[in-house]
Amino acid sequence: MAKQPEDWLNDYPTEEEEEEIIWVSKSEIKRDAEALKKLGAELVDLSKNALERIPLDEDLLAAIELAQKIKREGHRRQLQLIGKMLRARDVEPITTALDKLKNRHNQQTALFHKLEELRDKLVNGNDEVIDEVVELFPQTDRQQIRTLIRNAKKEKVANKPPKSYRQIFQYLKDMAEST
Repeated sequence: MAKQPEDWLNDYPTEEEEEEIIWVSKSEIKRDAEALKKLGAELVDLSKNALERIPLDEDLLAAIELAQKIKREGHRRQLQLIGKMLRARDVEPITTALDKLKNRHNQQTALFHKLEELRDKLVNGNDEVIDEVVELFPQTDRQQIRTLIRNAKKEKVANKPPKSYRQIFQYLKDMAEST
């Protein structure tokens, strides 16, 4: 039986149904897919210890570990697969954990820069800088830090490897971590 003209109207969504439909452009879908592929690439670049801190299911973790082993064209295809797997998952907890991991790295880098500046001040400065270090880290052993500074200055003058210079940084880092 042929459709009557009134039946053709039933094939189109009503105004109420049209309000519920959210139109997504093809470009937006592609941008989202590309963003998930980049997220997958970031996950692949992480170390095993860092991956343990991110909430990943077994399938996704296995795909990431496989991508870490694969090279060239296979690696690219594996990244596409990881991106596809991420589309079917809630990525918010993954991105949150990844952001926390990055932020911790940024904080650690900033701390290291401050400790390097302090070390340079110690080697190039005088006793006032040692007082500053003792103020920052009350558990500092003045005698040990003075010995390291004296040895670092001797090494610098004699053009020897900067062993004591590195030890000062390590000592400051240990003090910062114990605070």
